[in-house]
Amino acid sequence: MATNRIDGLMYKTMVINGATLLRNNYKEIDALNVFPVPDGDTGTNMRMTIEGGVKEISSFEEKSIYLMAKQLSRGMLMGARGNSGVILSQLFRGIYKGFAGCEQASAFELARAFKSGVEQAYKAVMKPVEGTVLTVAREASEVAMQKLTKKSTILSYLEDYIEEAEASLKRTPDLLPALKDANVVDSGAAGFLYVVKGMKLAVEGVIVAPVEQTLSMEATVTKGTFNAHSELTYGYCTEFILQLLHKKVDIVNFDHSVIAKYLETVGDSIVCVRDEDIVKVHVHTKTPGDVLAHCQAYGEFITLKIENMSVQHSETIQEPEECNCDACVEMRKSETKKKYAVVAVASGEGLMELFKNMGVDYVVSGGQSMNPSASDFVEGFDTLNAEEIIVFPNNSNIILAATQAGKYYKDATVHVVNSKSLAQGYSALTVLDTSSGNTEKILAEIDKTIRNVTTCLITYSIRDAVIDELEIKEGDYIGICNGKMVASQKTKPEALYQMLSKIDLEEKEIITIICGNDVTQEEVEEIEAYISSNYENLEIDIIEGKQDVYSYIIAIE
Repeated sequence: MATNRIDGLMYKTMVINGATLLRNNYKEIDALNVFPVPDGDTGTNMRMTIEGGVKEISSFEEKSIYLMAKQLSRGMLMGARGNSGVILSQLFRGIYKGFAGCEQASAFELARAFKSGVEQAYKAVMKPVEGTVLTVAREASEVAMQKLTKKSTILSYLEDYIEEAEASLKRTPDLLPALKDANVVDSGAAGFLYVVKGMKLAVEGVIVAPVEQTLSMEATVTKGTFNAHSELTYGYCTEFILQLLHKKVDIVNFDHSVIAKYLETVGDSIVCVRDEDIVKVHVHTKTPGDVLAHCQAYGEFITLKIENMSVQHSETIQEPEECNCDACVEMRKSETKKKYAVVAVASGEGLMELFKNMGVDYVVSGGQSMNPSASDFVEGFDTLNAEEIIVFPNNSNIILAATQAGKYYKDATVHVVNSKSLAQGYSALTVLDTSSGNTEKILAEIDKTIRNVTTCLITYSIRDAVIDELEIKEGDYIGICNGKMVASQKTKPEALYQMLSKIDLEEKEIITIICGNDVTQEEVEEIEAYISSNYENLEIDIIEGKQDVYSYIIAIE
């Protein structure tokens, strides 16, 4: 198909097609993991990032390619998860900037936009690493631009781009020894290539059919203590956006107070706001079905959320959770601001509860294989009422998303500390003291604590591998110390013992062991006895973290 120019609607079709192709293959991208451990999440992060953008443009009918690309970029920016997702969002952010002044784009203008995407992505990464998606996007952009002629079409440009991208992807192991050792190519680059291939298919008139799959990070239902014998004490927090419909009401003369007056008869904490043909509603009620039935007489729902507040309350009976609905958040914002608030990322019920007890104001649920998005952080920031927010990402793959959220957020100064593991985050939180009011001093103390922590992990291998001359068999338990694999044994305790033997513990004083879901009490007691006998200088602290993926997360200080 000799397509010489594309507009916003065609660009939208191209991006959705690319997102679908990535969605159909994201598990393959997850499997392209340097370490043979069950924490591959690059494909998942990229998929959820671009789907955040697709959601933003799905009902956006705009012929201007610049405005369409801008709308897509915003959705991806806020939906970005993990390093791969943040870089993908920055590539598309640069593309939108490259379309400045364009209603439509030719092959030359598309090439300029893709080049702009590369420049934006490189700027977004503090220390760009070659052999990653950055390299592949840059080399493909450069070569495809060099091949442009007066006869070039959108399709011919994308064909040249993909040809070089595939060649560049094959070269990534030559630039990153870790990829060569693991016999894999860069996963982020492979994911990006699926997106561009999907875009090309759309230009050819081929629409990719979605293959139904289940994300590995599907949410599980938590009932707390709410069970078959409980009573509905607190009702339901019910929120929705109602699209008024001409066939149901006279929109021009419709008085939305009719909805507000009805809500007063069935609930409280009422917010009912109209914006042209949209009505936003919030209410706490025991009969959400009645509310929906009443309001559906005027239109249909664009968004809808109903949460059982009795469940939320029963999960924290001693100290009830603050309600984070829009009305309650706005009420808290009207109160006097405090100087500091702390946000931390954690996975596992035990760790999340522990962080709250340590004074963390808002815990973002997530971690390895379940990276939160930039919007998850912004949502947390919005529940706080502080001048400055200190964020503990607690995972190297989450720092970029947290940083991106901090740059976007304008209601407070956001400081993202360099905690790359839950062990580092926990250690820093134990000594966190904001009483001085000196932000520079507080952040310096946090950084000092983090640099003093030795982080160790125990997990299992999902394939045979040889990493740094360490031979690993599928099913073995692996010991990872400060990001390096140092042990491989048939049992978790043996892997832990071998790992400890590789660490200089003479100057260390405290070992904190955070136990995962697959750990038994007998095993913990065995490990505790072993450390007490062999490392008398270490004080042992055992924490029930209940995290997945890692059997043990260990902080040694």
